[in-house]
Amino acid sequence: MLIFAPVMKKTMLFCAAMTMLSTYAATPADSVDGRYYRLFAPTTFYHSVADRQLNISGHDADDTSAAIDQALLNVYLHRPDLVEVTEAEQQESGTLRQDIIDQQPIEQVAEFVEQAEPLPEAPEADPVEVEVTKPNFWKFKGDGYLQFMQNYVSGNWYKGGESNYSAVGSITLEANYDNKSKWKWENKLELKLGFQTSRTDSIHRFKANEDLIRYTGKVGLQAAKRWYYTLQIQAQTQFSRGFKANDHKTYSDFMSPFDLSVGLGMDYKVEWLNKKLTGTINLSPLAMNYRYVDRSFFSDSWFPSRYGIDDQKHHKLDFGSQLTASLEWKINDNVTWKTRLYAFTSYHRAMVEWENTFSLRVSKYISANLFLFPRFDDANTRDDDLGYWQFKEYSSLGFSYNF
Repeated sequence: MLIFAPVMKKTMLFCAAMTMLSTYAATPADSVDGRYYRLFAPTTFYHSVADRQLNISGHDADDTSAAIDQALLNVYLHRPDLVEVTEAEQQESGTLRQDIIDQQPIEQVAEFVEQAEPLPEAPEADPVEVEVTKPNFWKFKGDGYLQFMQNYVSGNWYKGGESNYSAVGSITLEANYDNKSKWKWENKLELKLGFQTSRTDSIHRFKANEDLIRYTGKVGLQAAKRWYYTLQIQAQTQFSRGFKANDHKTYSDFMSPFDLSVGLGMDYKVEWLNKKLTGTINLSPLAMNYRYVDRSFFSDSWFPSRYGIDDQKHHKLDFGSQLTASLEWKINDNVTWKTRLYAFTSYHRAMVEWENTFSLRVSKYISANLFLFPRFDDANTRDDDLGYWQFKEYSSLGFSYNF
């Protein structure tokens, strides 16, 4: 029944309206106004309807208003449930704004043209050549210097030499492969050659005080973020013969000695101190060290203790473990420390080399170096003062270049 209540309400009001219109059918057309909206708008209780009906003095409403009031009163008395709002509630909700009532209707004016303008033609794109390049996983770098120096060599240095003023040149070349995935292959070639003159030496006008040919190669397979399974190979010899002052004996020569070491282990990539200290540390539990001398007289009775090679032999093979560390620390924009530590033990003999180079960059092409090199090798003859320890040092100033 609730569903049909609005329909019944409209039906009753419509019937009342029809009755009213039939009663006042003779009313001129121009007298019908907007007051009829009360019969078709939502049913509202108007106070004026009740006031006029209850006024004992009668009311002065015209016939149209009286008929509308009578129709509404009939609803108020018989179906008060159909009344939705009161006149007071309508007044509280506000009235229509006069500026909206007086506003002229908005008319949309459409303009027609005979033909629309054609769309602008887009410029044709120039053909683009796509070039696919294969990624280059190789990186090359190097440095070199030519410097003058003051040099100190202990009396039992295994390659000979003496303290003096001299000059030295060095070139370091690197070619490293890293595919940023699993494999890396590092190659490093170090060449050093220096000569000295000494007033106390009446036999040799020039002697080599720094002589090195060294290759270091590593092939690594990544095991973790900074760890690699690594096979490391290191080969080392020198350019020319080594002498001592006022001594005709040759203490070293090209391929005499020649050292070859092969190690299998793990390599750790160092990036410490906000990447100011970089390099690698290699641990090889399984290592082989091979030493060879070419000159026959190096195997004479006076010589075997210097290189640990047995009498009348030219080579020696040892198995053991080794540690190699190659680090570079950029202390600031002008000072750099490069260090190399190599240690090998066959559990019968041991050898440790620790090279330290402190570089002070004076300008783009001028630098000063301080080189410190302690070395331990118990295959040599024991010295009365230093035992199996040896020491080498020099400071230099000269030209340097990085590329």
